[in-house]
Amino acid sequence: CEYMTGGIVVVLGETGRNFAAGMSGGIAYVLDEDGMFEQRCNLAMVDLEPVTEELELMERHRHQTGDLESHGRVDVMSDMTRFDAERLHQLIENHAHYTNSSRAQYILNNWEAMLSKFRKVMPVEYRRALQEMQRAQDGAQAVAAGE
Repeated sequence: CEYMTGGIVVVLGETGRNFAAGMSGGIAYVLDEDGMFEQRCNLAMVDLEPVTEELELMERHRHQTGDLESHGRVDVMSDMTRFDAERLHQLIENHAHYTNSSRAQYILNNWEAMLSKFRKVMPVEYRRALQEMQRAQDGAQAVAAGE
């Protein structure tokens, strides 16, 4: 993900050293099974964070269908600062479906155990820009609603 400027990538294998060098945009989800990813990652422009499920989202939706994407209940691709676990799960499901990847299927079959091994790589300035855009959108919606 050197010089990555946008998009989303999921890494299910090992990474080389200097991962994220020059990464100014986009998001990477990296499976860190050996716990050594932080030592291989260039942290000059990015933060590493765990991928966690948002309990409120799960309580409201997963128990109903288990499939948020096809029912259109929550667009997990629109807000890159939230919904990481659902977004990651959907991407790995798509990968398993289109490639018959046994690795992806293993991760899905062991989701609860595997989720804690993923790290989200988020460029600091990209997060700031997304948050500013969200604040502006929230303000515009409040004005439109007459608040």
